[in-house]
Amino acid sequence: MSEPIRAWAASGPAQPFERFSFDPGPLKADEVEIRVEHCGVCHSDLSMWENEWGRSAYPLVPGHEVIGQIVARGREVRGLVDGQRVGLGWFARSCMHCSQCLRGDFHLCPQTEATIVGRHGGFAERVRCHWAWAIPLPQALASASSGPLFCGGITVFSPLMEFDVRPIERVGVVGIGGLGHLALKYLRAWGCDVTAFTSHVGKAGDLEAMGAHRVVGSRDDRAMADLAGSLDLLMVTTNAALDWTGFLSTLAPRGRLHFVGAVLEPLNLPAFGLISGQKSVSGSPLGRISTIKHMLSFSERHDIAPLVEHFPMSRVNEALAHLRSGKARYRIVLDADF
Repeated sequence: MSEPIRAWAASGPAQPFERFSFDPGPLKADEVEIRVEHCGVCHSDLSMWENEWGRSAYPLVPGHEVIGQIVARGREVRGLVDGQRVGLGWFARSCMHCSQCLRGDFHLCPQTEATIVGRHGGFAERVRCHWAWAIPLPQALASASSGPLFCGGITVFSPLMEFDVRPIERVGVVGIGGLGHLALKYLRAWGCDVTAFTSHVGKAGDLEAMGAHRVVGSRDDRAMADLAGSLDLLMVTTNAALDWTGFLSTLAPRGRLHFVGAVLEPLNLPAFGLISGQKSVSGSPLGRISTIKHMLSFSERHDIAPLVEHFPMSRVNEALAHLRSGKARYRIVLDADF
């Protein structure tokens, strides 16, 4: 029998988090066990806690932006050592033999296992994953603030590589929260002309400091009209339903409306608005393992880190209430204090 793992778990949808202990069973040959030091809190944790997607199983231990040290390794683990500092994001396992995995698209594997779907995540003292998804953290990146890079960071960085975004391009970011504020930082360092769309224009000074060249009210029809036909890429990081036809009109010919935020309502878009300018609509989940490593190197080189608020993990209920209220600026990190 393995040593029990202490965690914080919810017994049902939106129920308070309480102390919880579970037996993880024998460590698999291809797994590592990570002692959690810090764990970011993502809106996806909130969605899973509330069973917004209908995929949650209880007791639920969320947490998929983990920073910690390897404390155990299976016999098939390669390239990692005990005591090594690593990060773990949304995915904890992929099959490693399907056509997607064999071409490096491990995140598109039909048999991927999410860190907090059907398994216990990082609101715990230890967490396990397949060794390939435990990504070494570059020395210059701080443990206390790097957790959100493994979900929010890779989610907004991946499209830059996936679509070969050039530094001469004009890019808009819709929704400046946990994902959006990192998108501004990466795009500015990438060399793009950056427009931030937000419902809180009073934050304009903060958003410009993060990298935006201009800030536009997402419900300001006149400002939106002034941008008609000007953007090459529009990255949607919000989960709110907005006027997608209006946003589509801001795109230049061959422009792309790209979703990384989990908007639950079906998109209502005019076909002629796409056809006439040969525009595209797309979406993406996180990114390749190789892209995560590129993202971390880019973050180290350009001194990019998320803006975070810290809570002890024992105050997880307070942290989730803070996130749910929309007051987080801009990402919450739980510090393990078992």
